[in-house]
Amino acid sequence: MMVSKKHLNKIWPLAAIVICLLLTAPPASADIYRYIDENGVMHFTNTPTSSKHKYRVFIKERPKRNPRHSSTKYDHIITDASNRYGVDSRLLKAIIRAESDFNPRAVSKKGAKGLMQIIPENYRLLNISNPYDPTQSIMGGARYFKEIYERYKGKLSLSLAAYNAGPTAVDRYKTVPPYQETEQYVERVLKFYYQYKNL
Repeated sequence: MMVSKKHLNKIWPLAAIVICLLLTAPPASADIYRYIDENGVMHFTNTPTSSKHKYRVFIKERPKRNPRHSSTKYDHIITDASNRYGVDSRLLKAIIRAESDFNPRAVSKKGAKGLMQIIPENYRLLNISNPYDPTQSIMGGARYFKEIYERYKGKLSLSLAAYNAGPTAVDRYKTVPPYQETEQYVERVLKFYYQYKNL
């Protein structure tokens, strides 16, 4: 579209103000669209409703990122659980990172909840009344892992596989079950554990 110099003199101050407002305002809830009418006037909206105007995306909304949860917030609980159940604190931390990424409100597709993703069937066994409580989750998860670790005579990969897929699956295959999720889980925990050991 050809715009006269006269129109440009009117448009650019307004456009500059709009652009500044859009760039300095808090993130909008949608993309910003623009169209230029027959008089060369720019129109902006986040909800284009008229089909006769050719709106084009002017500012693309940035996807919101989930804030990362602190990886050190629960260190004191992890240390207490490590001392109580004799499980390396760095290993517990690696399990928590793999299970929930330190999100105490995490819920899996299978209904496991909390930092250590305890399934409801184990709440009573582990004295858990609130799976979202960091202390209950970490203490319960550490206790459960210790029992599994002793069951598999200190074989870490088997113990981690059992924590993820259940002891029944490990007993059936006599090794890490050939489930992609479980194999990746074991590798992930071991990687995190190695990282924490070498900090």
